[in-house]
Amino acid sequence: MQQTFQIIISGQVQGVGFRPFVYGLANQFQYDGSVCNNEEGVLIHLNSDEEKARDFLTTILKSAPEVSSIQSHSISEVAFREFDDFRIVHSESNHKINIPLTPDFTICESCKIEIRDTNNRRYGYAFTTCTNCGPRYAVTKKFPFERANTTVSAFDMCIACQTEYTNPNDRRFHSQANSCADCGIKLKVTTADGKTIVDGDSEIIKKVSKFILDGDIVAIKNTNGYLLCCDANNKLTIERLRAKKKRPTKPFAMLYPSIERVKNDFKLSLLEEKAVTSSVSPIIILNPKESITDLEQESIAPNLNQFGVMLPSSALLVLLMDELKIPIIATSGNIHGSPIISTKEDAIQQLSGVTEYFLHHDLEVAFPQDDSVVRFAGEQQIILRRSRGLAPNYLKGTQSNPVNVLAMGAHLKSTFSYVPNAHTYVSPYFGNLDNYDVLVRYQESIVKYKELFESQPEVILIDSHPQYQSSILGKVFSKKSNTKLVSIQHHKAHFASVLGEHDLFKSKEKILGVVWDGTGFGDDQAIWGGEFFNYEKHKMKRLSHFEYVDWIAADRMAIEPRLALLSILPCSERELAKSKFSETEWKVYNRMLEINSLKTSSVGRLFDAVASLLDIIDKTSYEGEAAMLLENQARNYDGKDYIDFLEELAFERIPSKTLIANIQKAKEEGISNFRIANSFIHTLALVILKIAKQNDYETIACSGGVFQNSVLVTKLSQLSQKQGIKLKFNRILSSNDENISFGQLCYYQYIKI
Repeated sequence: MQQTFQIIISGQVQGVGFRPFVYGLANQFQYDGSVCNNEEGVLIHLNSDEEKARDFLTTILKSAPEVSSIQSHSISEVAFREFDDFRIVHSESNHKINIPLTPDFTICESCKIEIRDTNNRRYGYAFTTCTNCGPRYAVTKKFPFERANTTVSAFDMCIACQTEYTNPNDRRFHSQANSCADCGIKLKVTTADGKTIVDGDSEIIKKVSKFILDGDIVAIKNTNGYLLCCDANNKLTIERLRAKKKRPTKPFAMLYPSIERVKNDFKLSLLEEKAVTSSVSPIIILNPKESITDLEQESIAPNLNQFGVMLPSSALLVLLMDELKIPIIATSGNIHGSPIISTKEDAIQQLSGVTEYFLHHDLEVAFPQDDSVVRFAGEQQIILRRSRGLAPNYLKGTQSNPVNVLAMGAHLKSTFSYVPNAHTYVSPYFGNLDNYDVLVRYQESIVKYKELFESQPEVILIDSHPQYQSSILGKVFSKKSNTKLVSIQHHKAHFASVLGEHDLFKSKEKILGVVWDGTGFGDDQAIWGGEFFNYEKHKMKRLSHFEYVDWIAADRMAIEPRLALLSILPCSERELAKSKFSETEWKVYNRMLEINSLKTSSVGRLFDAVASLLDIIDKTSYEGEAAMLLENQARNYDGKDYIDFLEELAFERIPSKTLIANIQKAKEEGISNFRIANSFIHTLALVILKIAKQNDYETIACSGGVFQNSVLVTKLSQLSQKQGIKLKFNRILSSNDENISFGQLCYYQYIKI
């Protein structure tokens, strides 16, 4: 007697071609039944005996679509239902949503072939997608992932597209973003003042390419927001873009036409090549070969010898790069510090003074996102910015919080995390919440998530810093809805984020937490940033830290490395920094030091001080600039003769002033900046291992923005391996403040407060 079995597949299974895959498999085995999306993922009903049903599930698990990610599955017998065949049925959601949001996927190879084929009906169509690729999160309005619940629903499919959509043998069978030139998204080129030049012309890509080659800046709306583009070998245009975007020295990312061209210009490891060609298509930080003839390198990444490179993520960008055949600057469409722009109205209002031309399209972007940024230190992946293609899901396991939790995150590299069900959703990077537009985008996204999941948080987690906008907003939310509010210390959240990523809360051994960054409000009212913690049996305690030095001039200290140097230099040697200040400044800042009571242990400021001491930079124009330039110097050292600037010193607190004094001695002895910078980072790696050895740790977990430094991560990995110590870093999330919201969740769930 035939039975009916119900199979539920949960995880990243909506918007990835999972239902067409199951449909094809069922027809291959000649099974009757149905498949649909629901609030749990994918729901399958199958008429079969139990053995065949379980074999069917096994085949699904082994052969699932490449871009899917299965987290759980179940099979059970249900009341018998009569099926005449196997069908994809309309998805219904009558319960609380309990599935991940599907991220955007880079255009697949099959779609690339079609848009390049003059005989194909999608030749030159800039929004070609299929079940394996295209925007997902960016166009999501509601659950489940059906066309009607996306912004693509504004475009009615033509007969040809509808035929593909309903044909089980077609690659676009139930492809929710399906469209073509006859029924789909339209391009329009305008001047900076909004005058239309071309509207729907098939020659649009050629015209835009010519503008770029002629030295113009063009704002191009991609499927995740606007990009500002120009020729990467035109110094004058790049400098004009810098001036207009108010971004004087921060590196620009480059868009390359092909992986072959990337290989021609850069040294790629297998991991780097895999990442840059993945379905995420992030910006990858790469080392160039000896010389690249058609890049204006100094203008692209001033004073740096690494570059951010990506490949086209959409059909639009593929067509553009096929026409151009050269690398171009492709940086976020915004004024420096503001969020990426996604609407035509905002683009014209904010970018008309930056760009000469706009390339608009009429697809609404529901969730604008920057491009993700990744680098590698050997085999260690370092996420610098987690956004398009990676956000918003955290797919490694589920949370066991019995209530809905909203974690508000930090302030400078803001994200929020939301747990409205069994899944954790970590938003894309927003930016500095001091910027009004960033704060608005951050607030609007929280509201959208509440609407999307039809839920309200029952607990709100905030950073303990009382002046963070995220904390202030969290308090407002809590008061308005009478929601429980919990404050969590910044660096403890950092540590918890690594413990959570590596599932270490269940560990029976004690773990050393090393959290180094620029700033965070400490439990003792000081500015922490060079912290060592002990984790054991669901308790977290501060173990040690870098010695306290003066924090002066408020936020100015974070952007002027010369102030960090003045603060950390021993009193007897402060005159070494005098030449970096005017007479008035010198008097004012020394007076501040005399009366100051605010202290800091920040390793971020220590990096700043060393950069200033070595005369690399005294005033920065973007966050982390001094540390990046210092790392660049360290990378240029090709020797093996390292100096331990704290050699043979026993210390309970890491002596920052002694470290700076010893670096100054090395400078006076004529040792090169390259060797000093490398040895400084080498010393920091040794400090971590000394603390671990003194306190009998076998596992070290590192977090904080300092651990985006590839030289430090590489050295620490090599040295710890020799000593048999296990190292854990953030790999899924960024080590900077983007992970704070996730760390807050983990701390709240696992640490005994």
